[in-house]
Amino acid sequence: MSIKKIAEKAGVSYSTVSRVLSNPEYKCSDESVRERILSAARELNYIPNEAAKNLKLGISKEQTPYKITILITRTESPVTDPFFREITQIVESEIHKNMCIISQILYQPELSGSNSGVLAEEILNGDSDGLIIIGKCSQSAIRSLKKTFKAVVSVNRNSTNYESDEVTCDGAKIAVLAVEYLIGLGHRKIGYVGDCHNESRFKGYRETLFKYNLDYDVDFVINSCQGEKQGYEIMEDLMHRKNLPTAIYCANDITAIGMLNALSKYKNRYYNPSIISSDDIDEAQLTKPMLTTVRLPKKDMAKFAMYLLLDRLNGGHKSVVRVELEGSLVIRESCSQVSSALDCEYYI
Repeated sequence: MSIKKIAEKAGVSYSTVSRVLSNPEYKCSDESVRERILSAARELNYIPNEAAKNLKLGISKEQTPYKITILITRTESPVTDPFFREITQIVESEIHKNMCIISQILYQPELSGSNSGVLAEEILNGDSDGLIIIGKCSQSAIRSLKKTFKAVVSVNRNSTNYESDEVTCDGAKIAVLAVEYLIGLGHRKIGYVGDCHNESRFKGYRETLFKYNLDYDVDFVINSCQGEKQGYEIMEDLMHRKNLPTAIYCANDITAIGMLNALSKYKNRYYNPSIISSDDIDEAQLTKPMLTTVRLPKKDMAKFAMYLLLDRLNGGHKSVVRVELEGSLVIRESCSQVSSALDCEYYI
């Protein structure tokens, strides 16, 4: 399928389509433009010009492209959490680069819980060869999915415990990086906001407190869905409490951004905690102060996921493979020494 036809269907220029499909980090003037292009590419079963690529490589034999389904858990849409939008775009780009077709992209957030619910009919009845799961997925759901697809790869922060091939950036280690940074700034009353049920980031937070002999205060732990609205409401509630943490580790960036929004509304109030999170979404650099976070290697996660998927589809490996990548601390402005915590101003 030619780029020209995608451009016509999406109502944009040929050059814009080419940039978006070749570079998942290309910034469109309007994010809806990217979504229209990717939607048109999926609908038209886009793959790069295989004949031209094979000619350059000296390959004459053409292979039927694999069809790949992408399943996103944790969120209902790409709007809710930009992290999943960003990593999905990178995965889509890798699928195209490897001459495969994106069969469908599905959202099923209930699969991230222990009670996995019922698998969507379009997952079970699809004609895809492989499946890439983005986000935490219950073991029971993965077992069912392995019966439907020839190959399944998980991209996550919570291990599948060898239920499937996976590429992971260990959430517990992410939390350790974040909490140890806060401890290094002198903070001893450190809160947590995010999922607490069977969640590696929460486990990492709690174990780091124990490692440094810090009190684990249940009043500082807030079990929450991970979204901007939730972060805003949580911070509003916190500011009415008497016992407050001086620093907070948010399980993801978009929740932290919601908390910064709330702090900006009440910036003349006395409470200005240090806030750190994880993911490093694009929006993390747009807050003022800019958000300190733990960056996940999204590009490498997508590349290794596609490699494992294709290798299994081609009969390259039989055993379950686990690839673990490291997160990296990105120090910006939202955290300060505990002694100067009251001097910060927060605004978006």
